[in-house]
Amino acid sequence: MFGEMQAMTLWESLAVVLALAYLLLAMKESIWCWPAAFVSSGIYMVIFWNVNLYMEAVLSLYYVAMAVYGYWMWTRGGQQHHGVSITSWPLKTHMSIIIVTGVIALIVGYMMANNTDASFPYLDAATTCFAIMTTYLVAKKILENWLYWIVINSVSIYLYLNKELMLTSALFVLYVILAFAGYMQWQKSKTRQATA
Repeated sequence: MFGEMQAMTLWESLAVVLALAYLLLAMKESIWCWPAAFVSSGIYMVIFWNVNLYMEAVLSLYYVAMAVYGYWMWTRGGQQHHGVSITSWPLKTHMSIIIVTGVIALIVGYMMANNTDASFPYLDAATTCFAIMTTYLVAKKILENWLYWIVINSVSIYLYLNKELMLTSALFVLYVILAFAGYMQWQKSKTRQATA
């Protein structure tokens, strides 16, 4: 059992380093964030499945796919096919997104609570559903993605602490702080793009 825990901690450590690299590179709008996300998400997919956080495991699989999509969007997306620029969506759009995603999260949480042995089914479903939507916003370079991440990561800390994933919990504390910094950095970048 100790050997399994040690191996899991090593894999978790690698996933944490790559996940942190993803976030720091995304803040700088570096295309290399997506390969880091691809590998980190693949590792986390296995870890979360092993601790019965099934929706987090599914979310990690989605992140693997989104790493490919994000890479494509940032290099070939947009109207000119030269990559996308940072944009902002109106509050009305975000309210619609929150309502629709919230309803979907409740349905998924109910299904998980009644059909699986999932831990924290409603919170797990909520973080997963909102993270799915927010990752799409990152790929599209929507400024407000960072605000969603602040909330999602804060709730995720609670989940991971309860599953004794201490390194991942610490990573997500850092993620909350970096999400604030990412929002400020992208806001400045958006302003520079608008004046250029």
